[in-house]
Amino acid sequence: MADAPPRDRFGGSAEDLRQQVDALAPWFQNIDLGHGITTAPDHFLGDYPAFKYRRFMDALPKDLSGKSVLDIGCNAGFYAIEMAKRGADRVLGIDSDPRYLDQARLASAALGFGRLEFAQLDVYDVARLGETFDLVIFMGVLYHLRHPLLALDLIREHVAGDMLLFQTMQQGSAEVSEVPADHPFHKPGTFDPPDYFGDPGYPRLHFIEREYAHDWTNWWAPNAACSQAMLRAAGFAIEAQLEAEVYLCRVAPVPYADMGPAAVYPAREPSA
Repeated sequence: MADAPPRDRFGGSAEDLRQQVDALAPWFQNIDLGHGITTAPDHFLGDYPAFKYRRFMDALPKDLSGKSVLDIGCNAGFYAIEMAKRGADRVLGIDSDPRYLDQARLASAALGFGRLEFAQLDVYDVARLGETFDLVIFMGVLYHLRHPLLALDLIREHVAGDMLLFQTMQQGSAEVSEVPADHPFHKPGTFDPPDYFGDPGYPRLHFIEREYAHDWTNWWAPNAACSQAMLRAAGFAIEAQLEAEVYLCRVAPVPYADMGPAAVYPAREPSA
């Protein structure tokens, strides 16, 4: 008697799984579902995002037992699944694209993590969740947003309970210059603008008016100094730069002003 076709953990045969993966194509995240099935084997970046994750995975808590995780812009659920593998009690992935959410549900079920939750929600609406999470993952989203600092503010105010894992595309200099806490209007004794605005290490958020890599949703490309400054300004203390574009942060103590200008800044009230 011939062996029955292998069945994956979501209850169907390998061929059923392959058909469902194909039906949800294209996939941006390449996830190994077993039985020789990967979701994006021809990805232009290679085994993405697994190869990137391997570079910094050891910096994250190995045991997330008793912890909750929110994956903002979860795509096909790669990071949500990886956090479930670390034992997180609750993992919620949100995305604005319903096809990505269908991919995430299929991938998590195929890998035996059907208990993961996924919901269609925009980052600007995270307050609707009404809860905070021990770890918030915000990877590969900021540069797609028209209002990036607002998104960071909302995450800090409404859902970040402790840690933030953050990544954004960066362009420009990797230098980070010291900048004054209060910028003078002119160079002393002149009417010339201060020199540091032309410094490669000054925080810069490059605006992409049309397309970047044939993608009209790529709006912004901060340099390294800008990524770090925006995180601080939103109320996060950077614990480690895990690689060029990846930062592990903690929610900064309140009041922010107690940490001084090198950390995070107090909310600015409008002028009278």
